[in-house]
Amino acid sequence: MFEAYITNTALYPLMGIEVGTTVHFPMTTQELQAALAKIGIDGKRYSEVFFTSFDSDVLGLYECENIDELNELGHALLEVRDKGGLETFEAALVLGNHTRSVKDLINLTQNLDLYRFYPDISDDEGLGRLYADELGTIDIPEHIQNYFDYEAYGRDVRINEGGVFAPGGYVSAVPEGFKEYYHGPQDIPPEHRIFAYPEKAEPVHSILAALKRFQEAPPAPKKDKAGPSHEER
Repeated sequence: MFEAYITNTALYPLMGIEVGTTVHFPMTTQELQAALAKIGIDGKRYSEVFFTSFDSDVLGLYECENIDELNELGHALLEVRDKGGLETFEAALVLGNHTRSVKDLINLTQNLDLYRFYPDISDDEGLGRLYADELGTIDIPEHIQNYFDYEAYGRDVRINEGGVFAPGGYVSAVPEGFKEYYHGPQDIPPEHRIFAYPEKAEPVHSILAALKRFQEAPPAPKKDKAGPSHEER
């Protein structure tokens, strides 16, 4: 559901270049171990995992220091997608509530029933027509319908609800009722816990040789979505 770029910062002084690889969440323990081994992290000589960037529009990811928690979010997003709620989730992110941490985001996936999402509504007039004509929230006499200010009505609805226009449509939230189902890493089910150091990491000299080849024939530049650093705890 989303990608992260992890690096072994301890090798940077040796080559002056980032030693890292891309991982995809959710993933398995075996996939994570292969990624860690590839960049020389073995839990002995090298143990710090540094998150350089996330290829995702999901907010709050940079606050996470726990790979298992990121994996739990990945599984939660898969469930949201399978239930057809991904557009609502993405719109709720724009609304900005419960998006400050991975813990918030996991709980957000469990509370999407508290969000009203109307796709393809992009302005106050469209919102006003939706509420008045389709939802019947106001009774407009037929003889004045052509003169009714749908834009002003939609603006009032949006302000009163605290809603916003997201890229996919209009979203608002029920003021109360948000429940905290997920309290922290202790709530992650065993099958979603993946962090484990590899039994054997790639030798440093092999990594440095690969980096030398990389420097001699650099690939196309990747997107720059750098963020703060974190390490696995």
